[in-house]
Amino acid sequence: MLSPQLLILCLILGLQLLSLADADPMIEVFRWKQMDFYNRGNDLLSSGGRKDRPSFSAPVVFPGKYSRQKREIMTSRDTPVVVSSRADSDDPNASYIPYNNVPMGATHFRGRVFVTMPRRRVGIPSTLNYIDLAEDGSDRSPKLRAYPNFALNQFNASAENLVSVYRTSVDACQRLWFIDTGMLEYPNNRQQIRRPSIWVVDLATDQVLKRFDIPESIAETGRGLASITVDVKAGQCGDAYAYIPDLVYRRLYVYHLRNDRIWSFEHNYFNFDPLSGDLSIGGQTFRWDDGIFSITLGAQKPDGSRDAYFHPMASTNEFVVSNRVLQQESNAARSDHGNDFRVLGNRGPSTQSTMHAYDPGTGVIFFDEIQRNGVGCWKTSQPISAENYGSVDSNAEDMIYPSDLSIDEDGTIWVMSNSMPIFIYSTLDTSVYNFRIWKQKASLAKRGTVCE
Repeated sequence: MLSPQLLILCLILGLQLLSLADADPMIEVFRWKQMDFYNRGNDLLSSGGRKDRPSFSAPVVFPGKYSRQKREIMTSRDTPVVVSSRADSDDPNASYIPYNNVPMGATHFRGRVFVTMPRRRVGIPSTLNYIDLAEDGSDRSPKLRAYPNFALNQFNASAENLVSVYRTSVDACQRLWFIDTGMLEYPNNRQQIRRPSIWVVDLATDQVLKRFDIPESIAETGRGLASITVDVKAGQCGDAYAYIPDLVYRRLYVYHLRNDRIWSFEHNYFNFDPLSGDLSIGGQTFRWDDGIFSITLGAQKPDGSRDAYFHPMASTNEFVVSNRVLQQESNAARSDHGNDFRVLGNRGPSTQSTMHAYDPGTGVIFFDEIQRNGVGCWKTSQPISAENYGSVDSNAEDMIYPSDLSIDEDGTIWVMSNSMPIFIYSTLDTSVYNFRIWKQKASLAKRGTVCE
C-alpha cells in the first residue's frame, strides 16, 4: 500500500502532466530557407528601370547631419562594421538577392498574411507583401506577392513610393497601417532618402487612403520606427490615433488622423535597461540598447479610456499610461508627467521582448520572447511578476528571434521568427529553414499556464 507522502507526490506529478497535456504550443504555418517573390523585378532590371541604390535625383540625407546621432548606438537596426558581411560582394543594381531578404513582420486579416521585408540590404524586390491563403496556403514555403502592387514598392521610381517597412497593424475599420522609415539601411551606408511616413490602406479596396510625412522637428530620421499601434473605435474611423515608438531616440509619437497632427512624448521609461542589454540568441552573443519598442492597448474601461502597455526591448519591465494622456497634445509639452506613466512590474529574467499584443477575448497579453526564443503571456487582471508570467512556447531550434506578434479579429496569434541575430553577426545556413510564421488561438495558447 502506498504511503500518504507517495500518494501526494503521485498526485502532484499527475497534475503537472495534465497541465502539460493541456498546453497548446504555437503551430508552424509557413517556413522558408530563403524568401522568394512572384515578382522579383527582373524585367525592370533588364530594361534599366530598377536599381537598388538611390538615383542621383533622389533626396539623400545622411544621418551625420543630425546632432543627436553623435553617440554610436548599437541597436537591432545595426550591422557592426567589424562583422564580415556577404553584403560586401552584393551587386548594388541587383533586383533580387535571395540571401538578403529577411522578413520582419506578419499580420493576418481575412485570408491574407502581410509580410514585411525591410531594406537592410540591396536586392529586396518589395518591402510590403502578402500571402494569399486561398491561393498559396497549402504551400509550406509560398512566394510573396507585393502589396498593394509591385509598382508602389519601387522606391527609386518615384518619391511617392515605399522605401522600407518593418511591421504592420490592422485597425477596427479594416485598414492597414504602417510606417515607411524612408531609410535604406545598407551596411556602412545608411541613407535617409525620404521622410519617414505614416500610411493607411483600405483593405477592402487596397487603395492608399492616407500618407503623412513625419516632420524632421518630430523625428530626425526613421531609423527607430519599427512598429505602430492604432487606437480607434469601429464607426468612428476618422477619429483614429496612432502610437509610434522610437527605439533609437526613445520617444513615443502620437498621430491624430482627424486633425492630421503629430506630437512627441519623452520619458525615462522609454529608455533601455542597461542590465538587460546583454543578449545570447541563436549562438550569437551581443549587446543591444533598443528603447521603447512595442505598445499594445488593453480593454476599454467604463469611462471609455484604455491602458497603453509598453516596454523597451532591452528591458524586462512593463509600463503603462492611459490613452487619454497620450491623446492630449498639450501633455506632450510638459516637463513633468507626474504619475501618468507607471511601472507595472518585472516579467522575470530573460523575458526581453520585441512585440506584444493584448487579446480581448482572454484578457491576456502575449509577448515575443527573444532570449527564450518563444512566446510568453501575462493575464492583465493579475499583478505582473515573474510568478504571474507564463510560457506558451519556447523552441531554441526553430523559433529563433520572434520578431513580430499580432492577434487577428478572430483571436488567433500570429508570430514571425526570423533568425535575425545570425543574419547580423554570422551567416545564415541556407540549407535549413531560417524563417517561420506561427499561429495559435489565444484561448488555447494560455492553457496550462499561469495565464489561464
